[in-house]
Amino acid sequence: VQLQASGGGLVQAGGSLRLSCAASGRTLSSYTVGWFRQAPGKEREYVGAIRWSGGTTYYANSVKGRFTISRDNAKNTVYLQMTSLKPEDTAVYYCAARYLAPPTIYEYDYWGQGTQVTVSS
Repeated sequence: VQLQASGGGLVQAGGSLRLSCAASGRTLSSYTVGWFRQAPGKEREYVGAIRWSGGTTYYANSVKGRFTISRDNAKNTVYLQMTSLKPEDTAVYYCAARYLAPPTIYEYDYWGQGTQVTVSS
């Protein structure tokens, strides 16, 4: 499955952005999709994930209550809605997928190319 992340940009602190992760090659409905981010000079950080079936979501404590992951299987796309953005949310955001996986995993098989999110103070 090929993944394409998009929707990043520059936003002021307190603002919102919605990232999209569009899949091609396979139907995304059988894949758990995770979101990760990596800020300059830092290790990649888990943001959250949505289960392949049922829509169960998990989030890192740093984004819980501010970020929401959802999926539209008809569009073969998963979304990351980000609200109340903070400067520390600035990073390249990546989506990833793994077939029939529980949403609590951190290892994924397929990765998108990343989209830059910059939050100004």
